[in-house]
Amino acid sequence: MTERKTLLAEVARLYYEEELTQSEIAKRIHTSRSKISRMLKEAKEEGVVEININYPWARSLETENKLLETFELNQVRVLNSKELHYNEILKGLGVLAADYLDNILKADSILGISWGKTMYNVVKSLNPSKKLPIKVVQVIGAAATNNPVIDAPDLVRHLATAYGGNYYYLYAPLFIKDDIAHNALIKQPAIIQTMALAHRADIILTGIGALNNSTPNALWEGYLKEESLENLRYKGAVGHICAHHYNINGELADLEEHNNIIGIELADLQKIDTVIGVAGGEIKARTILGALRGKHINVLITDDLAAQKVLELNELF
Repeated sequence: MTERKTLLAEVARLYYEEELTQSEIAKRIHTSRSKISRMLKEAKEEGVVEININYPWARSLETENKLLETFELNQVRVLNSKELHYNEILKGLGVLAADYLDNILKADSILGISWGKTMYNVVKSLNPSKKLPIKVVQVIGAAATNNPVIDAPDLVRHLATAYGGNYYYLYAPLFIKDDIAHNALIKQPAIIQTMALAHRADIILTGIGALNNSTPNALWEGYLKEESLENLRYKGAVGHICAHHYNINGELADLEEHNNIIGIELADLQKIDTVIGVAGGEIKARTILGALRGKHINVLITDDLAAQKVLELNELF
């Protein structure tokens, strides 16, 4: 290192590490404050000082713009994944989604939410900037899981409580296989009232589930048999939103179990102002593409690897 660069490094160290003012540094090395200012600028220009802004969850703005233009979305948030592990990606997506949600919620908003690990990460990341009299409603029946923290009732309650709002349960399982029992349950006043509120939602927050051999289907084990899942894959289904399965073009799959779901339908989502879909990982690319083509969501929160794959697949198919 040259004598000049040694001096620049010492000035930079005093300023950035010792946190001395420019005037204090000037007195120490017997020069003027204006010269210290010029030396700090020179230190950056010469590469003696490199300034990195480490955002906790950086976004890929260029990819966001490509998705906005390609799919005519209302908004997009794309996480710069930096080769993160999938669980870390879910945390990052949760932060981005929670921040976006906080920006759009207002007094008397009606927010519908589904369930799952992705939704859990969103709710866990909430840091409300204000208290609001919102209504949070469960839009599909409860999951077949032994983990209540990712199921709809817990998520609805935690989200509403975070904002000081009210929450509304859908007192039903996701599927009722028996037609008579299903029809009887959906006529119950409590179910009718909750579903009426769900249909009046301003915002829906939902995960986007994949349907492939590499994606765990633990949430579906109590409802769909493996042969039903295999039949869906055979018919070209790539994913599901609010328990309704669709193909890569977003078209609803022919599945008898769809008639036995208790909850909001895909067609209902088209009537809601803001439908936020949150999903990440390259493995979710096909299901995200289907959701976008079918216009089941109009706000997407994903990561850069998934987003790039979505754009590639959209060109191929």
